[in-house]
Amino acid sequence: MKLEIDSFSGGKIYPGRGTLFVRGDSKIFRFQSSKTASLFKQRKNPRRVAWTVLYRRHHKKGITEEVSKKRSRKAVKHQRPVVGASLELIKERRSVKPDVRKAQREEKKKADKEKKKKTDRATRKAEKAKLAASGGAKVSKQQAKGAFQKVNATSR
Repeated sequence: MKLEIDSFSGGKIYPGRGTLFVRGDSKIFRFQSSKTASLFKQRKNPRRVAWTVLYRRHHKKGITEEVSKKRSRKAVKHQRPVVGASLELIKERRSVKPDVRKAQREEKKKADKEKKKKTDRATRKAEKAKLAASGGAKVSKQQAKGAFQKVNATSR
């Protein structure tokens, strides 16, 4: 005994029951009742008709006892070294107390400021020496950047 399946509702059609609908493109549709045939011809979406198999499947109805919940894998955390810092160095830095770390940061800031001051002074001195060597012509910052220079008017 071969059971057919309703094209709209997804229900079983027993032999000798139901109707057959053949569309213009030769696709065959089987319906168990005039109700399902009518809804199909009205172009209703079976996922929105509450009693159809497609609706129940779409809204996950009545399958809780069959399918058990999948177990998710927990991510295992690993500590790995970062480029330029070994794992030991990272652990050592992590163990330092916040107030000590703050003091170290302030110390480094001061040292960087001093270094920058020295390099700025050295570059300024070098620029002055360069100007003195080139002829000593005083040039404003705007002129040095290549700003447009005003041309004196000429008369005829």
